[in-house]
Amino acid sequence: MNYRGDLNTEQQNPSSIDIDNMDVRDILHTINDEDSYIAKAVKESIPDIEKTVKYTVSSVKNGGRVFYVGAGTSGRLGVLDASEIPPTFSVSDDIFIGIISGGDKALRRSIEGAEDSRDNAIKDLEPFKLDQKDTLIGISCSGAASYVISALEHARERGANTVYVVTNPKPFLMTDVDTVIHADTGAEVITGSTRMKAGTATKMILNMISTTTMVKLGKVYGNLMVDLMAVNKKLIDRGTRIIMKLTGLNYDKANEKLLAADRSVKLALVMEHHNCTIDEGRRKLKDAEGYLNRVINS
Repeated sequence: MNYRGDLNTEQQNPSSIDIDNMDVRDILHTINDEDSYIAKAVKESIPDIEKTVKYTVSSVKNGGRVFYVGAGTSGRLGVLDASEIPPTFSVSDDIFIGIISGGDKALRRSIEGAEDSRDNAIKDLEPFKLDQKDTLIGISCSGAASYVISALEHARERGANTVYVVTNPKPFLMTDVDTVIHADTGAEVITGSTRMKAGTATKMILNMISTTTMVKLGKVYGNLMVDLMAVNKKLIDRGTRIIMKLTGLNYDKANEKLLAADRSVKLALVMEHHNCTIDEGRRKLKDAEGYLNRVINS
């Protein structure tokens, strides 16, 4: 029989057992020392993260979606990562979708008992009508959230790819999924406070999944964010500098080209490279499925 107290994230950390008697500098060093183990735990999970990215790339390419589902800190991190994809990579907000138990109110405050509701998970997912094109990533540091288990089971019944992200060697609750990502982050500095090491590892894993997915879908050129839409002064400046770097134009000319391309960096680069109109640039990008390197190298 499983006991929550057996989970690594519920163990007392010997490095911080006297933290209440430490001075501020020692507390900070203790937290930092423990954080230094996180990258290694995530690195050991890369084979399973790779499998996950193959699902997510296939989903988006085939018109499907990627869902992050979690409770508490896990849910908030999923919503955060999903919300940052549209402005960073110029994709619609229905490609990566974050769902947290308890709804949007739970983003700012704890909703007691929300993670234990199996029925609410199904209720929250039903409007999306999941199918075999989709991928659902359930996130639960301890693997003890019934809400997440229910979401994974619902997704599997609908034929979607299913991935379970936990920060223990084994989840407290298990169900049949395609892939389990388990980054063993060990005991927390404050016992059981998975908003710390476990949360940081979760953020790293989600960053890796979403960023690699966007790279493989042609949303960057080299390591430049060429698919951003310049919707504010900061992004107009960044977009202009990217165009300068890749074309040799001076700042004013690059900025002019960006504005002529409806503030699309990628489109501006195509127009400059092929000396074409905006409509011709759009057609070339469409023919290349949005991959700038195919247009530039053609």
